[in-house]
Formats: sequence, C-alpha cells, structure tokens
Amino acid sequence: MRVADIMTRSVLVVGPRAPVPEIARLMWQHRVSGVPVVDEGRVIGIVTELDLLVRNARLHWPTYVRVLDALIPLGNPRRWDEEIRRALGTVAEDVMSRPVITIRSDADVADAATLMLDKRVNPLPVVDDGRLVGIVSRADFVRLLAQDVPID
Repeated sequence: MRVADIMTRSVLVVGPRAPVPEIARLMWQHRVSGVPVVDEGRVIGIVTELDLLVRNARLHWPTYVRVLDALIPLGNPRRWDEEIRRALGTVAEDVMSRPVITIRSDADVADAATLMLDKRVNPLPVVDDGRLVGIVSRADFVRLLAQDVPID
C-alpha cells in the first residue's frame, strides 16, 4: 500500500505570516494536528499541536557556572533561544518546526509509519516534485486499523 492510498488530499495550509491564534483556531475547527506553512508553493515549515503547546509550558531556564569572573552556560544555549522564539512567537514562521520532514506519495505506507515514529512527527506532509499533494497523520493509521485494512 502506498502513501497516496491513505493520505488526505485536501490539505489545510497557512502562510508564514499567519497569526498564531488564527492557526490554533483553524486546527481546532478542522480537528487537525498540524498545518504545513507554505510560501510561494513550497512547504517551508509545519505548525503542530506540540509547537503551540510550547506557549503554555514552563521554559527551561539556562544554567550557568561561575568560573572566576566568567559565566559559562551549561547545555546548548541555542536551545534556550529556540524556546524563547517559540514561546513568544506571534506568527507561523516564529513557531513552526523546520526543516520539514516529508515523504513522497509513492512511498510505502510502512516507510511513512517508520519515519513518523523515528522522527516523532505528526502529521507528515506528502510532497511530490516540490509540491504539497497531501498529508498523512497518525489518525490515518488508526483508521486503517479500525477498518482492519492490511498495510502490506
């Protein structure tokens, strides 16, 4: 079975300047777990429920060690910058995940499931020749199981 057999072809998308509250409203109204961010026909990011959840989570404040007169950050300072950007972001390009992990429509469904598990992505945009043609989510796999459809 191919990704094209299970993907949703009518994909809700937003532009990079779409306001975060509008994105959240669209996701809630359409009951989707994420929306691709498209600019000039190209998928440049994706906003997922997890990306929006960051706005309500406690930030991981950076830890510093004082050595003589210097403060040395422990861990990755870029992680802190990324958390701040996402938590305070007001538009899609501020909060979206990037780079976007995608799959082709002719890929095997098992490859899509493996990719989603290994990379912890949901949903997974389907892109052929640089063009968004669909999207696959965990719900699509649940639907297959509920219908007792073999995926091999």
